[in-house]
Amino acid sequence: MTSQLRIYRIKSGEMDAFIELWREHIVPARRACGFTVAGAWATLERDEFAWVVSHDGPEGFEAAERAYYASPERAALPRDPAEYLEHVELRLMQAVSP
Repeated sequence: MTSQLRIYRIKSGEMDAFIELWREHIVPARRACGFTVAGAWATLERDEFAWVVSHDGPEGFEAAERAYYASPERAALPRDPAEYLEHVELRLMQAVSP
């Protein structure tokens, strides 16, 4: 399974609105496209939001990501998440055994 760590710096004053969009629209859209969401964390005093999304399909993470961005679920988001973001870091990760 491939996972992606997504780290965002949210525009000042927009964290609550972003989290609402994420919970109510982004997570359901990702799940509808075969992704799982491991969780999310916020560092409020730094306006940082991080989450982990995974995909385990035969087409690979990158292909699933392209399909998600082209999906009707993604198109139906009420706002583009990029409107809330100042900076984005993306890291693909592979699970390892303890």
